[in-house]
Amino acid sequence: MDGCHLQLFEKEHEEYLKDESRSVGYAQYISFPKNEDEIKIAIKKAEEMDIPLTVQGARTGISAGAVPEGGLVLNLSKMDQVTGMRFCPEEQAFFLTCQPGIVLSTLREKIQNKDFPTAGWTEESLAAYELFNDSQEWFFPPDPTETSATIGGMIACNASGARTFHYGPTRDYINALSLITADGSSLRLKRGENIAEGSRYTLTTENGKKRQGTFPGYSWPKVKNASGYYADKNMDLIDLFIGSEGTLGIVSEAELRLSPAPGEMWSMTAFFEDEESAVNFVIRLREERFPEAVVAAIEYFNVHALNLLREQRKTPAFESIPEISPEYHTAIYFELHGEDEEAVSEAMMQTCDILIEEGGDDEMTWIAVNEKEMEKLHFFRHATPEAVNLCIDERRKESPGLTKLGTDMAVPDCKLKEVIQLYSQSLKETDLEWVMFGHIGDNHIHVNILPNTMEEYEKGKAIYKNWAKEVIAMGGTVSAEHGIGKLKKSFLKDMYGEEGIEAMKAVKKEFDPQGRLNKGCLFE
Repeated sequence: MDGCHLQLFEKEHEEYLKDESRSVGYAQYISFPKNEDEIKIAIKKAEEMDIPLTVQGARTGISAGAVPEGGLVLNLSKMDQVTGMRFCPEEQAFFLTCQPGIVLSTLREKIQNKDFPTAGWTEESLAAYELFNDSQEWFFPPDPTETSATIGGMIACNASGARTFHYGPTRDYINALSLITADGSSLRLKRGENIAEGSRYTLTTENGKKRQGTFPGYSWPKVKNASGYYADKNMDLIDLFIGSEGTLGIVSEAELRLSPAPGEMWSMTAFFEDEESAVNFVIRLREERFPEAVVAAIEYFNVHALNLLREQRKTPAFESIPEISPEYHTAIYFELHGEDEEAVSEAMMQTCDILIEEGGDDEMTWIAVNEKEMEKLHFFRHATPEAVNLCIDERRKESPGLTKLGTDMAVPDCKLKEVIQLYSQSLKETDLEWVMFGHIGDNHIHVNILPNTMEEYEKGKAIYKNWAKEVIAMGGTVSAEHGIGKLKKSFLKDMYGEEGIEAMKAVKKEFDPQGRLNKGCLFE
């Protein structure tokens, strides 16, 4: 059936009831729009039937944000085109305009190969494309672990990843948005053109409808954060929608800013005989400044994560991981980016000096200096969460209600050692199975608890709730990159309090009075 029409939800659509959180929802209808007009038709039909509308991309999220709670599923995967390009002489930068359903890996490939289908592009876009083909290499820096994520999904939760340590999250690369609000109105936002007056905002849709109100008065934590509506005095109003998890409007098009690609990218996985040395190395490394290179990413794997990988190496899916020697206790993965080989090589030598000073051994390392070698280390970096998911999937055969318990919290720099101690000490006192890994450069460590039974799940859940309160007290966030979705609403309330939640609801009501968009996300 044509994408602008609602289809009855059938057995063939069951995959659209879940995302990577392993949560399962329900729905009565589904639609696959191919353009903005078809989104508006679907919204109108949902309004006529008075049913909620859940927006989806590739469903790679792990907070159940794309899991429907009845009504209509609006899946944007067919809106996957790059529709234009622009060159800005003042910024000496290229900008791409694309639909929300394009997959990150596809976009990266098109940028790297400088290969875009240009049918329907304007003369301005074609002229920019000609310049682009004759220029240096460019890239789109945001790097969530799941490269099968869509651009719309990345905007919805302000996605980030390992390289956020240097390059920042998705928000930093969104220059313009086209949105459809809950009543079918179009809203066009370009960075720098719509600025709040203190805590007051006013926006006018293309059909003349005004949306106005006051931002929440809570303090946005000074850490990597994807919890709730972005709010700050005199803020750019485009930032209100980035990270709003599709609750304020549906992204129909986005303009992305590209960055010059580094000429060289090297990486190292360094192993340590104890955790303290590894963490001290991280603290030194992120403070280091190199003349012509930067530390782009710093990742961490504790002893339990390495033990899990040692076990999983026995299976076909993970047999390509190099052998992890028994004396390796903790691992730190990092990337160095620079303009040329000489700059990155010099930075790597300085890094090795720091490594030795902090109790490491330059013989206990894996180094990658080209794309093929980098792919091997990337596989190692991503293997831990994949191994966790496989373990849980196996255990669900005995206990179907099981899911992993994964934290997504971040703290200020000064609290890194304290939060690691909090996590480790809490779990050492239990018989739970657990691993720690993640973006230690941003003090953003994922703790995954792997329960065997529902009793263990509830025990882990109680520990997780206590951690959330401790992290908030440290000035941290309950979600640094995955968003709140439908699974962390109680944590969001702990973070911002009843007053903060009510202020968010007031913003939501202004843009979506019936609460139709992404029902159940962020708050009830």
